Amino acid sequence: MKKAGGLRAIFAVPLLLATVSIAGLVVALTGDGWRDAASWAALAIPVFAVGWAMRTRRT
Repeated sequence: MKKAGGLRAIFAVPLLLATVSIAGLVVALTGDGWRDAASWAALAIPVFAVGWAMRTRRT
């Protein structure tokens, strides 16, 4: 059997979601104004990803 992508394919999306989450938290802690909106957007991405995964998993 051949592996389908290896470690890079397995951990690419979780690493991206973790990076976006950490960036959103740092931006939220460092300023106000437009940074609040950017942090909300960055922290909403993992929530939408989980919702999308749950929806596609059911069908």
